Amino acid sequence: MYLVGFMTAGKTTVAKALARRLSWDALDLDDEIERDEHRTVADIFASLGEPYFRRLERAALERVLPRRHVVIATGGGTFVDPANRAAIQADGCSIWLDVSFNEVVSRLPSDGRRPLAANRTQLEALFLARREAYQHAHVRIDATGQPVEAVVEALLDRLAD
Repeated sequence: MYLVGFMTAGKTTVAKALARRLSWDALDLDDEIERDEHRTVADIFASLGEPYFRRLERAALERVLPRRHVVIATGGGTFVDPANRAAIQADGCSIWLDVSFNEVVSRLPSDGRRPLAANRTQLEALFLARREAYQHAHVRIDATGQPVEAVVEALLDRLAD
């Protein structure tokens, strides 16, 4: 099961809570990359650029694809890449945690950990562009203003249908 959506949508937090409910593992793709590279995503973007990071992301996704009984929190751009999206769609259920742009902005930390969030105008353009890809997810959950447990309940209800 793959959680997709924009940065700060709650993918990692929901993945952990959902995995607990299902008695599955939770995995964050960005954490996998950081562990492999021994540096943060922000450091990778700053020193080696986004194209390099996207190659790491694709490799990390390919490594986790065979895993079962795991809820995977993808990075905000993972599902935008057509090859990644096809692999995710073929492997399991993709779930879009949809949040409003205002909620994204309100959740953003000001510590520079989100390299693509430095410019609000560019961030909004990126948000709108990525929505096009997220709409291909198998399931959409409106997570705007919802506590984690409500999102998990909504997700479990949708999956039970």
